[in-house]
Amino acid sequence: MNHRRILLVDDDPGLLKLLSLRLKANGFEIDTADSGRQALGKLGVFRPHLMITDLRMQGMDGLALFEAVQKQAPALPVIMLTAHGTIPDAVDATRKGVFSYLTKPFDASELLQSIDNALRQCYGADSRESPLEDDSWRSEIISNSTTMEKLLDKTRRIAKSDVSVLIQSDSGTGKELLARALHKASRRHDAPFVPINCAAIPENLLESELFGHRKGAFTGADRNRTGLFEAAHGGTLFLDEIGDMPLEFQAKLLRVLEAKEVRPVGATESFPVDVRIVSATHSNLEAAIEEGGFREDLFYRLNVVMLEIPPLSERREDIPLLAKHFLRQASERGHCQARNFSPEAMEALMLAPWKGNIRQLLNVVEQVAALSVTPVIPEALVHNALRNKSGAITSLAEAQNDFERNYLVEILQMTGGNVTRAARLARRNRTEFYRLLHRHELEPQVFRRQ
Repeated sequence: MNHRRILLVDDDPGLLKLLSLRLKANGFEIDTADSGRQALGKLGVFRPHLMITDLRMQGMDGLALFEAVQKQAPALPVIMLTAHGTIPDAVDATRKGVFSYLTKPFDASELLQSIDNALRQCYGADSRESPLEDDSWRSEIISNSTTMEKLLDKTRRIAKSDVSVLIQSDSGTGKELLARALHKASRRHDAPFVPINCAAIPENLLESELFGHRKGAFTGADRNRTGLFEAAHGGTLFLDEIGDMPLEFQAKLLRVLEAKEVRPVGATESFPVDVRIVSATHSNLEAAIEEGGFREDLFYRLNVVMLEIPPLSERREDIPLLAKHFLRQASERGHCQARNFSPEAMEALMLAPWKGNIRQLLNVVEQVAALSVTPVIPEALVHNALRNKSGAITSLAEAQNDFERNYLVEILQMTGGNVTRAARLARRNRTEFYRLLHRHELEPQVFRRQ
C-alpha cells in the first residue's frame, strides 16, 4: 500500500465500483462518494491527496463540487471525468483550476498516467515509483479540523521554498509547534532548528545571543561564543515574539537578513550564513508599524508568507483529541489515576471559551488529572479548573441554512460519529438529527473511523 488517498465521486454505482477496484489494485487507498454533498462531508475526515469526480451528476455537479472544494482545500488536485458531449465544459473547468479531465471511456493506463501527473506536480512524487511524503512532519500537531487542515496544507507547500514566514496568532495556539513542523517538511529538515524568544533576552545581550561574540569584546566575554545564526546554519532560525524586539536592534537584524552574513560582537570581519527565518508574534505588527514600534522594511522582509493559527474556539472539534492526548501524557508520566473524561466533563471542555487557547487546555487537563481520584474525570473538576462560565456552541436553530452542513460536520467530528451525543450537542432529537444528516448526505460511520 502506497498510502496515496484518492476520493472518487460519481453517481453511477457501477463506474464508482470499477474505478475503486482498479485503483485499489494499484495500491491506492480509496474512499467513494455518490454525490457532491457526500464528498464534501468526507473531505476533512479522509483527507485525500487527489479527488476524481464526474462532471455531470444529479444535485451538485462536478464543477460546483470543485468550487466548494476550493474553499476547503484549495491545493487539492481534482481530475474531472466527462462524456464526449461535455468536453467544452471540461475544458472550461480546467481554465478554472481543475487539474485535468478524462473522457469516457478511458483505459487504466490513461487514468494512472493522469493520476501520476497530478501527484507529481502537486506533491513532487510519482504515484507508483517515488514515495509521496508521509505525515511525520506534522505528527506533533493534534488536529482533525478542516480549518487546521487548510493551514497545514499551506504550511507543507511553502516549506519547500526558502521564503521567510511570519506566524501571527494568539498566545497559546502553538506557534513554535507549527514552526517546527514547517522545518521538518522543508529540505532543511536534517539541519538544526534553533528557537529564541526575543522577549526573554535582555536588549544588551540580544546581539551577542544572535550574532555571537569574540573573546574580550566586552566585560565578561572570556571566550568566543557562537551565535544562534551560526548555530542554525543550513537550518531554520525561529524568532519567537518578534514584535517585542527592541527597535534599535531591528535595524541590525534587517542588515543581517539583507546581506546574509553575520559579524560577531568584537569581530572585524563578517561571514556568510545560510538560514531560513521563521518568526512569530501574538501582536498586530501592522498596528505596531503605524505606532512606530516596528520597522516596516523589517516586517516585509519577515512576512513573505503569513500563517495564522486559528484560536481553539474556532476549532472545537479538536478539543476531545487534544484533551485525551494531554491526559494520556499525564498518565504516562505516572502523575494521575485518570484515564478518561466523563461525557459531561468532555462536553464542558468543548463549551468553554478557551481565551488561553491550547496552553490553557493543557493547564486544565493537567490540573484535573492531578486532582482526580477516579479513573474517569468528573464534570465538577473541569468546571472548577475553568473558573469561568462556559460559552456555548451556536445551536442549529441559529445557524444559517448554507452553514448547516459545515455545522453538522463539526459536531460529528467532535463526537467521533456518535449520533446520540451529536444530537444532544445540537439540541435536537435523534430523529430530527438523522433527517438533517440525510439531507446533507453525511454518514456517521465515516467519522467513527477517524
